Amino acid sequence: MKKSVDSLDKRFKIAHKEALIGVILVILNFIIWYGFAYGLGSVDVKDYTYVFGLPAWFFYSCILGSIVMIILVILTVKFIFKDIPFEVNEEENK
Repeated sequence: MKKSVDSLDKRFKIAHKEALIGVILVILNFIIWYGFAYGLGSVDVKDYTYVFGLPAWFFYSCILGSIVMIILVILTVKFIFKDIPFEVNEEENK
């Protein structure tokens, strides 16, 4: 009889949690990008506002959004993700 993935090794549970966090970060990045790009960018070109010479929709969605996501990823890796060994230790897994 095969063991399930969760009962086989506790590292799989950690890996699944961290993968879910990664997917949430990607979805958050898309929502930020889409919201600013199509929310602010859907007005007529003559009504655009500019930040540092760039259209506001581009600045907020691409420049500021990227900076925010980089900071979120750094904080996530530093404070939420765990360092797990790759070697299999049979005593710990029982």
